[in-house]
Amino acid sequence: MAKQLQPVKGTRDLYGAEGRAQRHVVDTADAVSRSYGYDRMETPMFEQVEVFNRPLGESSDVVTKEMFDFQTKGGDHVVLRPENTAGVVRSVISNGLTHDLPGRYFYAGPMFRYERPQAGRYRQFTQIGVELIGPEQPTADVDVIACGWQILSDLGLTDHITVHLNTLGDTESRNAYRTELVTYFSDHRDALSEDSLTRLDKNPLRILDSKDEGDRALLPNAPKFVDHLNALSHDHYSAVKAGLDNLGLPYKHDDNLVRGFDYYCHTAFEFITEQLGAQGTVLGGGRYDGLSKLLGGPQMAGVGWAAGVDRLAMLLGEAPADPAPLAFVPLGAEAEVVAQKLVFELRAKGLRVDMNYSGNMKKRLTRANKVGAQRTIILGEDELKAGIALVRDMEGGEQREVPLATLVEDMSA
Repeated sequence: MAKQLQPVKGTRDLYGAEGRAQRHVVDTADAVSRSYGYDRMETPMFEQVEVFNRPLGESSDVVTKEMFDFQTKGGDHVVLRPENTAGVVRSVISNGLTHDLPGRYFYAGPMFRYERPQAGRYRQFTQIGVELIGPEQPTADVDVIACGWQILSDLGLTDHITVHLNTLGDTESRNAYRTELVTYFSDHRDALSEDSLTRLDKNPLRILDSKDEGDRALLPNAPKFVDHLNALSHDHYSAVKAGLDNLGLPYKHDDNLVRGFDYYCHTAFEFITEQLGAQGTVLGGGRYDGLSKLLGGPQMAGVGWAAGVDRLAMLLGEAPADPAPLAFVPLGAEAEVVAQKLVFELRAKGLRVDMNYSGNMKKRLTRANKVGAQRTIILGEDELKAGIALVRDMEGGEQREVPLATLVEDMSA
């Protein structure tokens, strides 16, 4: 017997209740983003490796440890996308969309990272996200945060969510802060983890996001970004907070919030829950005004976010139930032929109809109960001769006769 094949480690098959929950998350996000003016964009699942090496940072965990990269048979070095902001900006540049700004783009699809699989974290995972390309104004930051909040609100999840907010300033502010941060952590070098010692030379801001307990013990006394902002960065951050206050959206300033990729500047934010343990961030993003130039494009502002559908679906639990289907029970070969045409017409009206293809009356009614049918249409030889179908209410047991000629109209009413 051939070996039974299983999904590759870190991947899984989605179906049933879990699949419905994930589809509900994506459909809700798609609908809300459209109301905010975002258009759906699909980018390739694999890109030239430079699309991610440049903007994510050569020292980032994603680039050094987590990317699925390989050589094609033609010799190209490509990577399965680990995130999609860089891909969307690459697409805007490649397709000449820089001349039609602002651009609002929503995406949903699989991403890939070679991580240790655990609850809510897989090597292939689905992300949703929005990218607002062009505007430099802080109102754009407020717009994308509001969009994320509305999606989670429509999913019924905001009672469990806290928005964490910080600023990473502009280049001048970051350079000033970086100098202070390097000085502080250099004075505590002996207490830093091995990863943070590496980050100290390459990107000391990432030490603020360390999960190592020794590193985290140093954070309360570390310099704060808000104390090293120039006037432009201070005003931008103040305007973002004022905009969120105006919308009545709650947030919490978080000095230690830094996003994991090098392309971020100014506003950074994460939507965090305590319902999922250590993997608490369900949506995160920020501003990335320098990303386009890293990808060979013009100077172009941008702000956006991404959210993990797996973790949002875990928070959601079950998706709202679909409308109960009709069940069609034909008995006999002639009845099956008639039923097939009626089922086709009922489905064309947008109704969910389940028709079993074998079994006696009892088995077929058991199937109708199993799929949650509210009404079952029974069509046997006697009904055919009389030109009627029996429509049974599965909850109360009541049964009525409906002429075959008006059955589709009756069931659609």
